Amino acid sequence: MILLQVNQLTKYYGADLILSNIKLEVQNHDRIALVGRNGAGKSTLLKIIAGHLSYDSGEIIKPKDVSIGYLAQNTGLESELSIWDEMMTVFEPLQKMEKELRKLEENMADPAVFENASAYERILKEYDLLQVQFKEQGGYQYEADIRSVLHGLNFHDYDYSTKISSLSGGQKTRLALGKLLLTKPDILILDEPTNHLDIETLTWLEQYLQNYDGAVLIVSHDRYFLDKVVTQVYEISRHQIQKYHGNYSSYLQQKAENFEREMKQYEKQQEEIAKLQEFIARNLARASTTKRAQSRRKQLEKMEIMDRPLGDEKSASFFFDIERQSGNDVLKVHELAVGYKGNKVSENISFRITRGESIALVGPNGIGKSTLLKSIVKKLAALSGEVHYGSNVTIGYYDQEQAELTSNKRVLNELWDEYPLKTEKEIRTVLGNFLFSGDDVLKPVSSLSGGEKARLALAKLMMQKANFLVLDEPTNHLDLDSKEILENALIDYPGTILFVSHDRYFINRIATKVLELSSNGAVEYLGDYDYFLEKKQEKEEIRALEQQETGTADPIKKEKNTYQQDKEAKKLERQRKRRIEEIEAMIESLEEQIAKNDQLLCEPEIYEDHEKVMEINLQNEKAKSELEALLEKWAELAE
Repeated sequence: MILLQVNQLTKYYGADLILSNIKLEVQNHDRIALVGRNGAGKSTLLKIIAGHLSYDSGEIIKPKDVSIGYLAQNTGLESELSIWDEMMTVFEPLQKMEKELRKLEENMADPAVFENASAYERILKEYDLLQVQFKEQGGYQYEADIRSVLHGLNFHDYDYSTKISSLSGGQKTRLALGKLLLTKPDILILDEPTNHLDIETLTWLEQYLQNYDGAVLIVSHDRYFLDKVVTQVYEISRHQIQKYHGNYSSYLQQKAENFEREMKQYEKQQEEIAKLQEFIARNLARASTTKRAQSRRKQLEKMEIMDRPLGDEKSASFFFDIERQSGNDVLKVHELAVGYKGNKVSENISFRITRGESIALVGPNGIGKSTLLKSIVKKLAALSGEVHYGSNVTIGYYDQEQAELTSNKRVLNELWDEYPLKTEKEIRTVLGNFLFSGDDVLKPVSSLSGGEKARLALAKLMMQKANFLVLDEPTNHLDLDSKEILENALIDYPGTILFVSHDRYFINRIATKVLELSSNGAVEYLGDYDYFLEKKQEKEEIRALEQQETGTADPIKKEKNTYQQDKEAKKLERQRKRRIEEIEAMIESLEEQIAKNDQLLCEPEIYEDHEKVMEINLQNEKAKSELEALLEKWAELAE
């Protein structure tokens, strides 16, 4: 069922064209990602679809009964109600229905009504109809739904009577997302929903959206998240839109293949045009070949000349180098406790970093990851414990809040003041590599967007040539293209890296180790993020088995184990279905091969060639043997 269609949509801001000839279709159960550079118009398109912005031409077609839920970037829930009461406002119609049911129950219990058969029958009929309606609309489970969503968004340790006005901006953003999810609109539109979510909450949101009944339209810079959730990608580039089937990784592959194919077609046509032009030039003046030359000229005039395929838009270009190498031991942390104003958030932290390692620091929000980094780089005093640097260690620190940037300076001076011996041309070249060109370098830092500030902070970091990079959420505010360039620069970096990130795709590409921080220490895992997850899962399973054997598992842990078992069972079921689909495709391919070979054996030029017949028969025997094995496997899995 088509829920929404966008046709020939165009949008201007003043004289600037933002979107042109946009076509997009949303069907029930679609999972769509909208991707493109920062400033491409993604958020603008979402606002137009949600009805929050006007457009200049085109049309948006949507049935009246289709509901749209929209969550803008960093939208916090502003309310004077408690967490629970605010979530309950979503279900006011059900609460009203519930009150009507209670009132009807009271009426039926009234002796005067009970003795009046016709009145009792009328009320009973009304009660039955209302009860069915109440049940169908989720009346018996809405409180459980609220608890489930709040638990998933990491509010399980909170007192639900807490006033929302007393919460932080990140907490309000999560609650705004939770409230929207509870409304269950037909089309769920989310603009950067992964901001302010830790990895555990991101994983929950992925599963929730995978199983969501309606359609989902998302803008996100989290590639791991997009790969898990979406099945279609629309790319906005140069004001136009292009559709791709599959997840984000599939989109990247298709885009590269399309460009390569179009470039080959363009180059082939250019060669053909050059040959025609050369023939015309050589033969037009000769009497004997004039007609042929004129014919070729007509052929050239009729030809539909292809435009040169447009590659990617201009990208940032940078790399990180070091001035001198550090010793083998880069950092030793022993029994460290970190926090603010004497309040500990984490303690007993001990670990060691050696030269060339790239370590990802992970853990839930509020556990002290940024605090630990600030303590390591001496921006914040540790509460206790020791931090030792190795020989020749120079630190480059990237602050996720960009507190290092001076807001009243111009972009040019932000770099030049720190490196006054460089020429203006050298500074402008560096800034140009980070996409600051022309008058952009004369803008005040305070006027820059989040993405521009991130690129400026990375430019300053590059200039330092430090051999130990300490990075706090370096991918925040960066678009997908800039993230990839940053990843490649860090992969080629010859120094040592300690970083905090919620971007699991980024962690997988960069990390050689994962350090999991808790309130009582840090645990080290060799390998990337996926390996870390695998090892954590193994540990939890071993712990659960030990608790079952000793009978020490408490009800909460048993509940968690049951949830984990259900989750694992669903995962195995999905794997089974995928395997069945793969086997069915292989069976179909083998059956086609056998049928094709049987057809070949009927052709005279084949059956008269004994060697060819023998070769085809051998192929068929092998194929039939494989087919028999696959049919047995299919039967086992289908049971």
